[in-house]
Amino acid sequence: MFDLAPETRPDRITVTGARQNNLKNITVHIPKHAITVFTGVSGSGKTSLVFDTIAAEAQRQLNETFTAFARTRLPDYGQPDLDSIDNLSAAVIVDQKRLTGGPRSTVGTATDINATLRLLYSHAGHPHTGPANTLSFNDPHGMCPDCQGTGHTPAPTATPSTRTARTRPHNTTCTTCHGTRLNEAARNCRIDGYSITDLTAMEATELIAVLRLFTDHTAAPIVAALLTRVRHLTDIGLGYLTLDRDTNTLSGGESQRVKTVRHLSSPLVEMLYIFDEPSIGLHPHDITRLNTHLRHLRDKGNTVLVVEHDRDVINIADHIIDLGPGAGTHGGDIVYEGSLEALPYARTPTGQHMRHRPPLNTTVRTPTGHLTITDATTNNLKKVTVDIPTGILTAVTGVAGSGKSSLINHAFLTQHPTAITIDQTPLATSNRSNAATHTRIMDPIRALFAKTNNADPGLFSANSKGACPTCHGLGTIHTDLAFMASLKTTCQDCGGRRYRPEVLHHQLRGHTIADILDMTTEEAATILTEPNIQPALHALTDAGLGYLTLGQPLSTLSGGECQRVKLATHLHRTGTVYVMDEPTTGLHLADITHLLGIIDRLVTHGNTVIVIEHHLDVIKHADWIIDLGPEAGTAGGTITFEGTPEQLTRASGSHTATALRRDLDIHERPTTFSST
Repeated sequence: MFDLAPETRPDRITVTGARQNNLKNITVHIPKHAITVFTGVSGSGKTSLVFDTIAAEAQRQLNETFTAFARTRLPDYGQPDLDSIDNLSAAVIVDQKRLTGGPRSTVGTATDINATLRLLYSHAGHPHTGPANTLSFNDPHGMCPDCQGTGHTPAPTATPSTRTARTRPHNTTCTTCHGTRLNEAARNCRIDGYSITDLTAMEATELIAVLRLFTDHTAAPIVAALLTRVRHLTDIGLGYLTLDRDTNTLSGGESQRVKTVRHLSSPLVEMLYIFDEPSIGLHPHDITRLNTHLRHLRDKGNTVLVVEHDRDVINIADHIIDLGPGAGTHGGDIVYEGSLEALPYARTPTGQHMRHRPPLNTTVRTPTGHLTITDATTNNLKKVTVDIPTGILTAVTGVAGSGKSSLINHAFLTQHPTAITIDQTPLATSNRSNAATHTRIMDPIRALFAKTNNADPGLFSANSKGACPTCHGLGTIHTDLAFMASLKTTCQDCGGRRYRPEVLHHQLRGHTIADILDMTTEEAATILTEPNIQPALHALTDAGLGYLTLGQPLSTLSGGECQRVKLATHLHRTGTVYVMDEPTTGLHLADITHLLGIIDRLVTHGNTVIVIEHHLDVIKHADWIIDLGPEAGTAGGTITFEGTPEQLTRASGSHTATALRRDLDIHERPTTFSST
């Protein structure tokens, strides 16, 4: 017998010579049948390695198994920049892309729970309607004839005198099916007095209780399968969702967890599951349940790769791969690879922050006044009245679905509309928008090139005279594959640089316009020293985006990155109320420390900052806490605590308080809390 070469060992995936994006020709070994967590500061190369290299190659290799005819109808993922990958399994990628699918896409259809529910009613429902498709709003036999299964019909057209030329028609709830999407026969089919629409309108936790009461023994196996699937929703922290909830209303984190539900019952083994920060949007109370499911996928015989920043998820890893040490050109290396136990001793930003946890804020600032939310009843809120202190940092906490967003993003902003919202919504719909155009420094950059080269400024615009005629200045060619994902390939004529060849003969301080757009904001700040350009570059760097290139399309940014770009544009205001929705999304523990410094600067300058947040480092740093709950959905919507972080450590009846005590290693018995 002889030892196998490292790259051919069947018990691990070996990536050799990875150079995608900022990766610096790295080689890495990933154990199979284990949970490997990839860590590192934002922009360190985690996504480049896990998604742009490993996941992309897994998809490409799977497509190669199809015939040439079939491959012409499949997306071409292109070959990542690397030497080789060995022992790769078929991959299931569970990312944060929001679920879409049109007006007939719901939580029930996305999780396949509706399919099992229709099967139940086709077997045990009375009066009998026929096969399962007669209970589907995506089928002509089951959909409401008036709204075509969408639940909405166009509102009456406005008269010419009141209608503007640019009006998109508004929809209203269908009066025939009352928004349930099904025809009369499907709506009238019942089991134990419940119609299928009654069940899809229930929160998942309530649905479980009702399904347990069904008495038809012939349908018992179907009910058991339903209970398993719906329990997965509650176990992963989505017990507050209803099956009829439109998927386009879900957050990125909720979308990812809905996708996860589909795979938890899968009998497949030897698969490669890849998750992108699955803890996003989850309270520490819910992360425990998420970890249980990640372990379950591993224990079935699969390999699980997780890109993650959260300590609690990192703590379940069998293997750690830490990238860095910094972001962008300062990253792209493996700075630690090994066990969880040795990670705190690694001389890396991740190791440092796993060793040291920030202390509790015991010197809170004094409010300058307050803003009141009165009788808030949005969604699950139960006539909530609460004061938001001004001139300090307030953290609004609670489990996912407890009512935080309803209280702040709806009730507060409705009653106090002058507040500035810095959320995770996309910055632009155009793939021509980038950091340089958004911060309005592209015009002075073009003017500099024009003055230096005695040329027309329009020549240095990829949207105007200087654009590559083949790709029209996009740098990529987009091919529409009808009902499949569109295909994007690098333009062969300009090599992805977006400009005509003659434009790239002109230089500014030794760099072409394409070179400038390929620079990170940190690099560009050393080249573009003009006073009308420097403030925007420094603001982006201060917001933790020093690794972002000036030409990166805004459409490619994560929700957290979008939020930080918005934050950069507001850093120098005073006397303003800021509302931030989970600003730690996508941030490494080291970056969170940096973010808290920015927030402190805003407060010091006389601003009020309100953050909706789960991260305990932010909660410990706040001056005031407003905790909602106690649970999610109908079991939430009330104020369970108001006070300082130190007071929260002694409160009972709050999942946030429990998590905070665990983080601080406090074992004292909590006192009963009465709201201030």
